[in-house]
Order: sequence, then C-alpha cells, then structure tokens
Amino acid sequence: MGKYVNLEQNIFSIFGSSEWLAENIKTYPSNFIAVDAPSEFLRISVIPAGEGLNLRSVSGIMLVDIFVPSGGGTRRLGEIADKLDLYLEGQTTDRVQFGSSAMKISGKDKDNPTLFRSQYSISFNYYGVI
Repeated sequence: MGKYVNLEQNIFSIFGSSEWLAENIKTYPSNFIAVDAPSEFLRISVIPAGEGLNLRSVSGIMLVDIFVPSGGGTRRLGEIADKLDLYLEGQTTDRVQFGSSAMKISGKDKDNPTLFRSQYSISFNYYGVI
C-alpha cells in the first residue's frame, strides 16, 4: 500500500483501540454520512499537506469535528478535546508523530442545529520506510 493509505490506517487504528473504544465516543471518517447519528460523536479528517523526510513520508494536519448536543454549553467540547490530547498531543504511535493541538468552537451545526460543534486540530508527521 502507499503512504496515504498507510497514514490513514495508522491514524484510524488509534480510534479503533480498546482504550479509545472504552471512552464511548463514536468516531467516523470524513465524508461519512450517518443516517441516525448519535448526539455526541467525532468526524476525523486526515489532511496530508507537506513533505516528509523521504519519499514515503508526509506531514499534515488532522482535523476532528466534535459534535455534542446543543444547549449544554462548551464544557463537554473541552472535555473531549482534552481526551484527544491524552491520546495524540506529543505522542508517537507506530510511524505517526503528533505535534500540538488547538480547538476552535464553531457553534451550532449548520446541517443539524440540535448539535453544537467545535474543531480540534493537530499537526502530524508520518514517517514512511523506504
């Protein structure tokens, strides 16, 4: 497989781990349309955007859209972002090294106003092997 498929598989393996599954926060890839979406979930977008150290390496950013029920304030958004930091910020898993994170509160979701949304972002470097 190529570097982009390997990168995505590597990152999504974090969200398939027993530790993350125990957090009980549903996680979906970008461009996934859930017919009956839960009231709290994450949508992950892996965006390779830069050169790596060699031909099989790449750097970029991962965006995580955090959705929680509207009307409950912003605390739960922060709690979920803090959980993401525990698994990602400054961590190295297999061939992916994560940098620092940031969170931006977006407000009510335009497609579903019963959901409140924020975007968590974190840089990464994927080290492929030649």
